[in-house]
Amino acid sequence: MALDGIFLTTVKRELQVLVGGRVDKIYQPAREEIIMSVRTREAVYKLLFNASANNARVHITDEQIENPKTPPMFCMLLRKRLSSGKLAAVRQDGCERVLYFDIDCVSELGEPCRLTLAAEIMGRCSNLILIGDNGRILDCIKRVTLDLSSVRPVLPGMVYEPPARQERMDVFSYDRGALADIISDEKNTAKPLSKALVAAFEGFSPLFAREAEYAVSHGEDMLCGDMDSHKLDCLCNYLDDTARALSEGKNRFTIIKDKDGVLKEYCFTQILQYGSLMTNIPQNSACETLDRFYSQRDADSRRRQWAADLFKLLTRTEERISRRVAGQKQELEQCAKRDELKLCGDLIMANLYRLEKGQTEAEVENLYDENCRKIMIKLDKRLTPVQNAQRYYAEYRKADTAEKKLTQLIAEGEEELAYIDSVSDSLMRASGEDDIALLREELEQEGYIRRKVSNKKAVRQQKPLRFVSDGGFEILVGRNNRQNDSLTLKESKKDDIWLHVHNIAGSHTIISCGGKQPDEQTLMQAARLAALYSKARNSSQVPVDYTQVRYVRKPAGAKPGMVIFTNNKTLFVEPDEQEAERLVANVPKK
Repeated sequence: MALDGIFLTTVKRELQVLVGGRVDKIYQPAREEIIMSVRTREAVYKLLFNASANNARVHITDEQIENPKTPPMFCMLLRKRLSSGKLAAVRQDGCERVLYFDIDCVSELGEPCRLTLAAEIMGRCSNLILIGDNGRILDCIKRVTLDLSSVRPVLPGMVYEPPARQERMDVFSYDRGALADIISDEKNTAKPLSKALVAAFEGFSPLFAREAEYAVSHGEDMLCGDMDSHKLDCLCNYLDDTARALSEGKNRFTIIKDKDGVLKEYCFTQILQYGSLMTNIPQNSACETLDRFYSQRDADSRRRQWAADLFKLLTRTEERISRRVAGQKQELEQCAKRDELKLCGDLIMANLYRLEKGQTEAEVENLYDENCRKIMIKLDKRLTPVQNAQRYYAEYRKADTAEKKLTQLIAEGEEELAYIDSVSDSLMRASGEDDIALLREELEQEGYIRRKVSNKKAVRQQKPLRFVSDGGFEILVGRNNRQNDSLTLKESKKDDIWLHVHNIAGSHTIISCGGKQPDEQTLMQAARLAALYSKARNSSQVPVDYTQVRYVRKPAGAKPGMVIFTNNKTLFVEPDEQEAERLVANVPKK
């Protein structure tokens, strides 16, 4: 989903709150991402610029993004030139996907000057460009040489040229007759209406164009040649209502997610074209929409980048253990026939007087069967009857021993799979490099990663996630297996409530009771948090077990995070991310 020009117009409107503020701090957490802290009289805002091909955007963010210890060169330049500068204006040319941030600064000679930071949000051509007061480029986050683009190179020292602007209609002031001419043009007769709208209007995304088409066709595919005056009226009414809502600030921002809970797209208006396949999640503002939509995607991207080797290691380890356990289960199935081996030995011994050396088989009565039905027993002609019986007894003892050993090995393998699954879940929820480093240390201590002798600094231990229920009870959620053990077995009181999803990898969750009995609402909120911070976060009706901490213990030799418990009850809940955000806000500020 690309950020279209109309949505960027709503972002620009919200960014006016920054005008007059001072640039405080500047960070570059990723190669194509800048975070600028702007201090106004009312508050301090974090302004995020992203120039990557898939996630290009600009908006105010509340995300806590971990920054690298060494800032890149472009970040150093922005700090040098823009720090303490005053944001004078935020501009946009029509509905073009470029925002200009005019910042009044002081030059290297101590003279006042106005620099401009151009945020070009144009897919793979996105860029963040610092422009001097003479109109020349000082530097950019992505340098575009002649080898990459002969049409519009972007390099320090060159005169800044805005992206070429196409002549298209503005949805806020379009002419109905001109729209009718475009739709009725012979070139567009066989073209879908949505594609014609994208080409005709400035700032239209394919998603919004399809929604406009849906407002006319109600789900049927529509070509421009199918349009008549009535359908044109319907289209114009929809566009006019949307433009009016945008102008008056009454539009409804929304994020669309699928049935698995994956965020798919976002828009400045409600999206109905997907029917029951997608769900609309209402948002309060354009910046909130972008922040929520991309924070999950960016977190996943950063996590994949920082922990690519761990993901590969865990995947390979899980596949190896699964193959081993599957083979052991097949062998165990064969051991189930061991009683037949003992029966054959017993029947041979009972019929020694009838058997002779050299026989290859013997038909004897089954003395253990009430009807004494006859069965056929295979014999080795090289052995005597007694030796054949001993051979069957030896195979029986071997199968019996193998069954006991295989049962133990399968249990250990399944326990190891559960542990690997829990580490994978913690890795998927890791919020920064410190969380990943702790998981790496845990895998080293468990022998899955070879220890490296180095002078690396000790990893900063993260505290458990803290929430406060509406009933005033503190709820703690572990970040990884070792923290789960510490939280449950060391830090919690015996009368605190322990929660965990049933037979699914997830975090240990603790309700700090303080000698009081938590109310039912607190219990349900803690259960929803336990479900949210588990592999079942995208499911509904998640079973969550809960009991007092006194009934939770760790078996000797168990892996980190593995516990057993008794006296438990089970709740069925649905994870609620918005509730979790609200409960975080209940935590008292230090």
